[in-house]
Amino acid sequence: MNVFLGVSASTGISIGKAFVIPEAVKRVIPQFPVSISQIEQEWSRFIKAKAKISGKIQKSLEEINNESKQDKIQRELLETYLLMLDDPVFLQEVKQNLEANPFNIEYILDVKTEEYANRLRISGNAYLTERAQDICDIFGRVLNELLNIHVFNINQVPDGAVIVGREMNPSDAIILSKRKIAGLVLTEGGTSSHVAILARNYGIPAVFGIEKITKEVHHGEKLIVDGTAGELITDPDAQTLSDYSEKIKIEQEHRAKILAFRDKPAQTKDGTRFSLMANIGTPEEAKMALEEGADGIGLFRTEFLFMQESVTTQLHNHAMSEEEQFEAYKSVLETMQGKPVTIRTLDAGGDKVIASIDRPDGVEKNPLMGLRAIRLTLNFPKLFKTQLRALYRASVYGNLKIMLPLITNVDQVVKTKELIAEVMEELDADGIPYNKDVPVGIMVETAAAGITADCFAKISDFFSIGTNDLTQYTIGVDRENQTIANLYNEFHLAVLRLIQHTIEAAEAENIPVSVCGEMAGKTDSVLVLAGMGIRTLSMGIHNIPYVKELLSSISIAELQSISSKTLNNL
Repeated sequence: MNVFLGVSASTGISIGKAFVIPEAVKRVIPQFPVSISQIEQEWSRFIKAKAKISGKIQKSLEEINNESKQDKIQRELLETYLLMLDDPVFLQEVKQNLEANPFNIEYILDVKTEEYANRLRISGNAYLTERAQDICDIFGRVLNELLNIHVFNINQVPDGAVIVGREMNPSDAIILSKRKIAGLVLTEGGTSSHVAILARNYGIPAVFGIEKITKEVHHGEKLIVDGTAGELITDPDAQTLSDYSEKIKIEQEHRAKILAFRDKPAQTKDGTRFSLMANIGTPEEAKMALEEGADGIGLFRTEFLFMQESVTTQLHNHAMSEEEQFEAYKSVLETMQGKPVTIRTLDAGGDKVIASIDRPDGVEKNPLMGLRAIRLTLNFPKLFKTQLRALYRASVYGNLKIMLPLITNVDQVVKTKELIAEVMEELDADGIPYNKDVPVGIMVETAAAGITADCFAKISDFFSIGTNDLTQYTIGVDRENQTIANLYNEFHLAVLRLIQHTIEAAEAENIPVSVCGEMAGKTDSVLVLAGMGIRTLSMGIHNIPYVKELLSSISIAELQSISSKTLNNL
């Protein structure tokens, strides 16, 4: 038995078998000449590898049940891949090139794939341009087979597993909502990273910051994840297993008592009411939010919807269509039955990469400071208008509010409203009904927005304070960087003063203000925020009944006292 110490990223205790995520392997294409007598052998290797990939695709096709639009999209893609693998023109070109230039088949295939894809890209035909990425993808799989590179598929993770890895992308972390994952253990990642946020949202115990853990844990090994203490125990003995099983039982009993607050209003012991909203990333989570007693949705992270589409369909260059987005937004609005639903426009970029034909990939030296969120969508208006059309079409099905991320200047709001006006004109021309009075607000998550909140309050229908990015940008600490995690402090006086200034600016213009960052769901910060005057908090779904219990035990006067001491703590 071994005990590894890390950092608590999501509280709770769990027991499960390890599923170790392999380190990513970078594809390197070798180049060497082959003799004339080896040409047939090289071609045979290619045919066998191609057949193996075809077999895997055929198996995937057989597993699709065609029950959803997502299934149909995936089927269409896989059928396209099968046609590409057997394209006689392309195969003939590969063989002719091999015979004319006898080099190893990996090199020949790589060259011809890129050459063929370039021809499609410059064809001037939108459909063919889209197929360029597809051909690179499918023959890239053949190359991986030839090179014996087996790419990890997050969908292979079984229910009840403890995921162990060096790091995890937010797009891969979507699997946390699709499987009954027991725990998560990573080397990289901050406690305010999007992966940590997702783990907390789904109530999955998580420990980060354990060096070289993939070398220490064996696939299938029994593990205990103590997310509360920030510990990982490998190969536990019988007594330790018994002790932790008892702790889990106590946790479950406490959770059962907490759930009694789900159907109660959120209020202090002296009767001041609060609105506790849920942060979600998929339509399915809206149902969970209702079950946990949410007063509405305070943050629908639409980028996770886009990333889920990419992961589940393997459509790396597929932008969600207007119809797909409309159905997703409509579903959430209808599920919430008239309760407010705040949907954030696409907050892609930084660590949340959304590959799309409407938004070409680009390498940035400092992506967190680069083309992300509102900057990205305004830079790619086709992508933005598609989302806005879907949102306004869905607006008639519930109580919709639209929120703009990472706003830093008034012009960004003005330009967005100009696009909204264009969308409204188009919908009117098409005879499509929509709500003309959808509130449009901003996230206050930069120092620029907080300092000039009085200016933004004049052109915004509401504020929502995103404390995660506000903290990171205000004190200059990357919330994804484990090595400086100790410097990430949401209670830094600069952060608290920006929050206070934002609240005052909102009150002066009589617009609603809420908090939707991680501070909204933590016991210590809820006390401070409530004392500062915040009455609407949006948090991870599972935190809602706990915060209700907390508020029920304290008065407004006590909250104001706690807040005052914190704000004056130099």
